[in-house]
Amino acid sequence: MSGDTARARLVALVALAALLFSPPLVVIFDRGPDRAISWLPFYLFVAWLLTIVLTAWLVERGQGDE
Repeated sequence: MSGDTARARLVALVALAALLFSPPLVVIFDRGPDRAISWLPFYLFVAWLLTIVLTAWLVERGQGDE
C-alpha cells in the first residue's frame, strides 16, 4: 500500500472515530432512568473496540509492504 493510500485510510479512520464519538450519535444510545438498561456503556465500548481494531489492522497491513 502506498504512503498516500495509507494516509488517506488513516484520515478516514479518524473521521469515522470522530463521528462515532460525536455527541449527537452518543445521545441516541443514552437512555434516561425510565429504561431498565442504558446502552451507552455498551455502545462506547464497541465504538472504542472498533476504532482500535481498525487502527491495528491498517497499521499492520501497511507495514507488510515495506
